[in-house]
Amino acid sequence: MADPEIIEKTPITITELKAELKSIKKRDEELSFRGNRTEEYVNMFASLSQKDVKELKKKIQELDIPRLKDEHIAKLIDVIPASVPELKIVLQGYTLTVSNENLDKIFKVMQGFLKK
Repeated sequence: MADPEIIEKTPITITELKAELKSIKKRDEELSFRGNRTEEYVNMFASLSQKDVKELKKKIQELDIPRLKDEHIAKLIDVIPASVPELKIVLQGYTLTVSNENLDKIFKVMQGFLKK
């Protein structure tokens, strides 16, 4: 069996995964068992369009919040917390401290995408 080499690790959102699965399905004509199960999952939980995800990701990155990495941003976009306390809870899963001021900034940016 082939020994794959990992070239790069990049965190992606559920919406980006949905687009990747779509391109794989188009290329291979059908997905594997795991691919089908993953497709079912992302179809249930992907709430934003790809355009909205790119826009939101860019806006959060432009806030230039210290120690906030792409993996944190991807998780925030997947969950889209409805309040600042929920935002805090999502970020508690990581060894990351974000000031209340920065949490408010993030939430204000995300509020525009809650209704979509």
